[in-house]
Amino acid sequence: MISYARQTQEEQPQAAPPPMEEHIAPAPRVSVQAFCETVETAAAVQAAGEDRRLGKAHLKIQMGGMAAAIEAYRSAPTPNVIVLESDGRSDLLSGLDQLATVCDAGTRVVVIGRINDVTLYRELVRRGVSDYVLAPVGAIDVVRSICNLFSAPEAKAVGRIIAVVGAKGGVGASTISHNVAWAIARDLAMDAVVADLDLAFGTAGLDYNQDPPQGIADAVFSPDRVDTAFIDRLLSKCTDHLSLLAAPATLDRVYDFGTDAFDAVFDTLRSTMPCIVLDVPHQWSGWTKRALIGADDILIVAAPDLANLRNTKNLFDLLKAARPNDRPPLYCLNQVGVPKRPEIAATEFAKAIESQPIVSIPFEPQIFGSAANNGQMIAEISANHKSIEMFLQIAQRLTGRSETKKQKSSLLSPLIEKLRRR
Repeated sequence: MISYARQTQEEQPQAAPPPMEEHIAPAPRVSVQAFCETVETAAAVQAAGEDRRLGKAHLKIQMGGMAAAIEAYRSAPTPNVIVLESDGRSDLLSGLDQLATVCDAGTRVVVIGRINDVTLYRELVRRGVSDYVLAPVGAIDVVRSICNLFSAPEAKAVGRIIAVVGAKGGVGASTISHNVAWAIARDLAMDAVVADLDLAFGTAGLDYNQDPPQGIADAVFSPDRVDTAFIDRLLSKCTDHLSLLAAPATLDRVYDFGTDAFDAVFDTLRSTMPCIVLDVPHQWSGWTKRALIGADDILIVAAPDLANLRNTKNLFDLLKAARPNDRPPLYCLNQVGVPKRPEIAATEFAKAIESQPIVSIPFEPQIFGSAANNGQMIAEISANHKSIEMFLQIAQRLTGRSETKKQKSSLLSPLIEKLRRR
């Protein structure tokens, strides 16, 4: 009996494709070796290895199936995960028995087969196989199977990263990201953290009226110290459900970073927070590109002009190509209706990008300016402003949640609401 694998909860093969909103947590740094029998499966595994969620995994693909695997491990240590393709029943079971004699403790096995039979599935589970995936498989099937090996059902869910970026400087992407995070925390009742990645000029501290002595710079410049306790000390509490990892917004040093400079911070936040909103500055570098591609969901904020249309199209195309197994980015139009300014209509944006904007937020400098200067969110300035519903709509789409938090009412609620408006 193979003793290295985690047994699954349900004794039925899973062949249905994932819904659009499915959240698959990234795999850790593990070694994966696949032994395929068909070029189609090998191509799917190769495509899976290029998925962002397996970005830290080291994947090697060989042909030859079970026989090649048994031969390979007679004289070599086994990896963290072995993926085996097999089209038979008796050969598969006898092969697993032989493989068990050469496998190291801790190795997990995923089998790709063509027999949809619960009896076979039970035999595989009895022998310690971690997962059985019905062929033909797509890249996302392989990604899901490998990633789920490291997401135990009883473990706390890995946090969802949402990246918000402006198509052009000055389009209000930071304002949108901060108000959307507020809606996630207040209306969806999710614990969330805003990470201000614009270390030199970030405005999250101002918008939330926070001035913490420490923030994200302390983590980025001390990667060896980054752990759950360290990050927790750097967080500034904004509300019961919302925290801030603030940017220093000072120019006493130059913020040049390597491509993976923020990896440790993001990984730690994922392990402690259900939702992480990245306020990504409008710049193109290795680390900003990595942050966008590695996010679970992306929102591009654009103003209705030609430069924004071009940049949104470029970002949209690049991110779709780099994330073939994820849903496309979302985008919204902001500052719509500036007096006397020629604008590109939302229909023209949608035609060029081949996707509708999630919302079009009107240009209202009075309320947005007051909120910025007072260190408040729009919902705090005007509880019934129409943009609040738009922020909630964005929050729901990005998190995959449609249920909103129901506010408790009382006989004094109308009076309290009138006092707030004053």
